[in-house]
Amino acid sequence: MRIGIEGQRLFRFEKHGMDIVAIELIKHLQQIDVENQYFIFVKDGDDDDWYSPSSNFHLVRTKKAAYHIWEQFILPMEVVRHKIDILHCTSNTAPLWITTPLVLTLHDIIYLENFRFVSYQSTLYQLVGNFYRRWVVPTILKKAKRIITVSNSEKDIIISRYPNLKHKLFVIYNAMSDNFLEIDKSNYSQVKEKYKLPEAYLFSLGNTNPKKNLPNVLRAYILYHKSISNPLPLILADEPPNDLFKLLSVSIPKEVEKDIRFIGYVKNTDMPLLYSFSELFIYVSLRESFGIPILEGMAAGVPVITSNVSCMPEIARDGACLVNPEKPQEIADAIHKIRNDKLYANDLILKGKVRIEHFAWIISAAKVLELYKVLYLEIKDRKNNRFMRKLERLLSIKKN
Repeated sequence: MRIGIEGQRLFRFEKHGMDIVAIELIKHLQQIDVENQYFIFVKDGDDDDWYSPSSNFHLVRTKKAAYHIWEQFILPMEVVRHKIDILHCTSNTAPLWITTPLVLTLHDIIYLENFRFVSYQSTLYQLVGNFYRRWVVPTILKKAKRIITVSNSEKDIIISRYPNLKHKLFVIYNAMSDNFLEIDKSNYSQVKEKYKLPEAYLFSLGNTNPKKNLPNVLRAYILYHKSISNPLPLILADEPPNDLFKLLSVSIPKEVEKDIRFIGYVKNTDMPLLYSFSELFIYVSLRESFGIPILEGMAAGVPVITSNVSCMPEIARDGACLVNPEKPQEIADAIHKIRNDKLYANDLILKGKVRIEHFAWIISAAKVLELYKVLYLEIKDRKNNRFMRKLERLLSIKKN
């Protein structure tokens, strides 16, 4: 097989969820498949340290362009040029007019549901992107031969909206990166200095997308901070936008604000240490399709607080403290319980370690490869059947 994998954003410096998922899939396919030929289509960029060449994996660097232009025009031309048998688009959207059999990873359909989760500071580019996805995805879902989503929770949501997809929609779980499985703590002093980390801290992600629920994390932290004499600082991994607290409609007292620190974008290679040296990890999203950070916190050996809605209970099970993400007091109470009850905290850590054993990229990559193989055989059978029907028609004409 000649398999194409769309990875247009994989060489950008600031990588996010879907980028990391595609990278891990590629790395683990390299480990298990030496027979098929893979062509990774990427926009040219500077941050390509993650990629290791191998004999049957070929990197196709293309011109840079706005992602919808790249996807609808540049990618299809490259797919034809490299004679691809199956194209796997990894980030919810795909070319509309391509004839190559398509596998689509549909992480979620949040952008089709409503505008509740549109970012507080959406740029024109982001709004156009949202419109583009709402326009493209329904057609692509009909066109795709196979669709992968990442949790049973998301599968149920997709099928409730598109019941005709049930026969071609498959759940293949994400996992945490291998660098969370054996965390090298020897260079912690360098990472600590790089991000100016305190000795002890609470850790969360500072993404201002409304679904990430940052306002309620901050409200919960205010309640926690006010209730004890020596609170731990809150470290948030992301860049703070201008007028952050005004933007989030959260009024934060000065004595609390000094203990809230945004440390900027954190590279994936540094994240394991930031988790592992924290006292606990807070991830209380309102809506997710999987929630890789839940597994990252568990793998790093820290107690995790997450939401009791959406996919989070499916992924966390009993390995995390589940709370109502819309109730700051409940989040604050969970922080107190973990901080004050060491037996409970240790129990969460142990159960988290057991839970992550159900997730591994090598297993997920093997499932994706099997999906490719089955689809390829179906395509070959279909072609053979078409050929035989044509041959039968020709023979019948000659007889007559």
